[in-house]
Amino acid sequence: MPAKTPKFLSPLAEKMRQDIQLAGLAQRTVDSYLRQVRKFAEYIRRSPDKATEADLRRYLLYIKNERNLTPSSINVAYSAIKFFYSKTCERTWKTLKNLRVQRELRLPTVINVDEVRTLLNAVRKLSMFVFFTTVYMLGLRLKEAIHLQVADIDSKRMLVHVRGGKGAKDRYVPLPSALLPLLRKYWSTHRNPIWIFPSEGKNHKQASTATEPVNASSIQACIKQVVKQLGWQHRKISTHTLRHCYATHLCEDGVNLRQIQKYLGHSNIQSTMFYLHLTTCGEEASVAKINRLMADGWKELEDDKK
Repeated sequence: MPAKTPKFLSPLAEKMRQDIQLAGLAQRTVDSYLRQVRKFAEYIRRSPDKATEADLRRYLLYIKNERNLTPSSINVAYSAIKFFYSKTCERTWKTLKNLRVQRELRLPTVINVDEVRTLLNAVRKLSMFVFFTTVYMLGLRLKEAIHLQVADIDSKRMLVHVRGGKGAKDRYVPLPSALLPLLRKYWSTHRNPIWIFPSEGKNHKQASTATEPVNASSIQACIKQVVKQLGWQHRKISTHTLRHCYATHLCEDGVNLRQIQKYLGHSNIQSTMFYLHLTTCGEEASVAKINRLMADGWKELEDDKK
């Protein structure tokens, strides 16, 4: 889990925090950007508003050549520093304008439907079993699943209202008929008037009166334990893997990409097309066509050469 924003910030850090919030960026970005600029300040050993362009060049070369950070990590550092020097402490340095970072295409882990069932079946605690099943059957992000409310479940239209998705966007996703009785069964064990997945408290008996949803750290600890139990540690499976599986399995079953985009809450279809890299659906037919195309007429040409 990323570190939280310190309770007490320097005036400069507080100004940057406010600038990030005014830009409409998420709290997670606030924490990340402040952390990156703090690392830069620690490297040059003075406040970033006292830095020179030479300091910036030296630091960027350091994280690239000596720290050997991945392109994605370098890009986070660059984005944070660029934000600071374009919004909070304006500088017109050519280095900020000219820096280009190679973007990586890293394919996430995806497991097949049977393996998803094996994973879910290994979750013994009812609350966690229902939580992970919900993530998979609705294609939710971790935060979206944690904040599901009773009022979000529309059993008449068989829809789920997903609130506060990425970019502060709401959406509706289909509620599978197999999931509804499972949600009802679990909710009947606590009957919290607000949360589907309420915090249980230290004694695991406060779910019915909890005013906060389940903690993300509890979710992450559970999935980590189950993955270890199955001996799948090397596969890099997390809660988010289930969202990737949802999208990939829908794609393999022929669901239109535009619909998958809508269900996932993607602003750009390119983000959804990413899942085409994770499926082999249709490849058999394509390979057969390639073989047929490349074979036609080539036998005759080969014979002519003899």
